[in-house]
Amino acid sequence: MTIACSTGSPSAPVAPDKPVTLASRIDALPSSPGLWRFISLLALGGFFELYDLFETGYISAGLLAADIFHTGSAGVFGISDQAAFASATFLGLFVGASLLAPYADRFGRRFVFMCALAWYGAFSLIMAFQHSAEGVIFCRFLVGIGLGIELVTIDTYLSEWVPTRLRSKAFAFSFFIQFLSVPAVALMSWWLVPQTIMNLEGWRWVVIAGALCSLVIWFIRKNLPESARWLAQQGRHQEAHRVLSEMEKRCGVTPGADFPLDDAAAQLPTRGRFSEIWAPAWRKRTLMLVVMNFFQAIGFFGFGNWLPALLSGKGATITHSLLYAFFITLAYPLGSLISSRYADKLENKWQIVLSSLMTVVFGTLFAFQSNPLLLIACGFLITWSNAWLTFSYHAYQTEIFPTHIRARAVGFCYSFSRLSTVFSSILIGLILQYAGTQGVVAFIVLSMLVVMLSVGIFGPKTRGIDLENI
Repeated sequence: MTIACSTGSPSAPVAPDKPVTLASRIDALPSSPGLWRFISLLALGGFFELYDLFETGYISAGLLAADIFHTGSAGVFGISDQAAFASATFLGLFVGASLLAPYADRFGRRFVFMCALAWYGAFSLIMAFQHSAEGVIFCRFLVGIGLGIELVTIDTYLSEWVPTRLRSKAFAFSFFIQFLSVPAVALMSWWLVPQTIMNLEGWRWVVIAGALCSLVIWFIRKNLPESARWLAQQGRHQEAHRVLSEMEKRCGVTPGADFPLDDAAAQLPTRGRFSEIWAPAWRKRTLMLVVMNFFQAIGFFGFGNWLPALLSGKGATITHSLLYAFFITLAYPLGSLISSRYADKLENKWQIVLSSLMTVVFGTLFAFQSNPLLLIACGFLITWSNAWLTFSYHAYQTEIFPTHIRARAVGFCYSFSRLSTVFSSILIGLILQYAGTQGVVAFIVLSMLVVMLSVGIFGPKTRGIDLENI
């Protein structure tokens, strides 16, 4: 926490000759402990979401050992139950992000945020006590719905509360906290999956731990303020002024003067429509993000969720592959933390391009390694690039749409990353079976090349620009 606070830029006071606006008051918030505590509180919800998301690959070995999951045509749908499990997760994420996340534009960021957190925590707990592949996969689909809503809402929430100069740094620090969940679930799986405790298989304890902690966080985060930008856009002027004043006090500054009723944030429609994301002003951005999300998910989840299997394909035993995976996944939080030092120095679009290029280079090297140390080193660097890519595009896609359609537009575009993973999870399983680890890595590398081209050519610049002016 202190690292992030100490590196923030000093607050830039609003010039006295300029009119006070909602955006200028948010931009004047200092990089204070109060602001970073707020960011950390948001990120804690994301911690257990990513824990839940990344456990997909790590508990599959335990489900197979417990004879709940089966491989090949013996699976429930005539395919590997591990592939069906991953596909159900991302199908749920697609439904949550595309169909339900837009409710954050209608009912507010905070309300939808809290509902989604309770939803996926409850269904994760129910999943832990299933005894059939059908029950586990169906519960996983329901968990995915809550995850899809929550991930979009966190991004929207964060971008609307953070000063312009700190947006990229805030996303990087937020994902540092969220990504701590990845080595956590890898370590817990390595420790618990081979064991049976109190007559419950280890995979169940991995799921129970995440579910119970996420429900505890629900109570901790009940006092989060609503987005002032969303309140102003809804015409709830006094509420927007009140929550913004409370945030200023939290950050240790005197509350600013009330912004005018005709503030830019208040001029937006109170309710957006799906058709608006295809208006001439936003159409190219929507298409660019759809392509980017579709292909980046193949690179990110193709490596992350299949890492133990890819390592096993290199000759590592199940125990060793889980242990190697733990060291590799340390790059998720460490990469985000180190990247936060320069996140606000580069355009987000170029950070997306450079991080994708890094995946291409080290993914290619990973495919040709057999030495355990070199495998871990290449895997670590791929994971670092994935962490860099993640916080960059999460920040980027929330910046380029207006408040009244932000959750709707981001949810729609982001849902394509989930839709692609529904099919790529099955496809990667087949590629691994017939072409081995090298075939999977080639598939990932080609996907990241598409990401580089789509964002590099068609993405707008956003660095240092208020959300209302991008």
